[in-house]
Amino acid sequence: MIHGKLRNLRKEKGMSQKEMAQILSTDISCYSRKENGKSKIHDEEWEKLAKVLDVSVEEIKEEDSIGIVHNDNSTFNDNSGNYYDQHFSIPNSILENLQDYISILKHENESLKKELEKFKNK
Repeated sequence: MIHGKLRNLRKEKGMSQKEMAQILSTDISCYSRKENGKSKIHDEEWEKLAKVLDVSVEEIKEEDSIGIVHNDNSTFNDNSGNYYDQHFSIPNSILENLQDYISILKHENESLKKELEKFKNK
């Protein structure tokens, strides 16, 4: 859902997305996602926006229909903290390095398990 009321009122007041982003202490792209309904606007943010636009929260707030995180990596799909609706792109070279490191750790873990078994059997 697009927060059309918010966008229209912002434009009527002659305010830019940059100014609105500054009010919320965020960057323009994050504010844009909020205004376009791609990212949640929290209650305290609605209050700040309403105050600066000189209207009540009810006049600009539209119900959020957010339930989908636009991220294919399920590690980040818990919708917690400030990671709501953020996209994470990890280069393949980093993923390959991490996979190699995981492999090394698994091997080391197996060696340590064997060594532990030796101590247990003494």
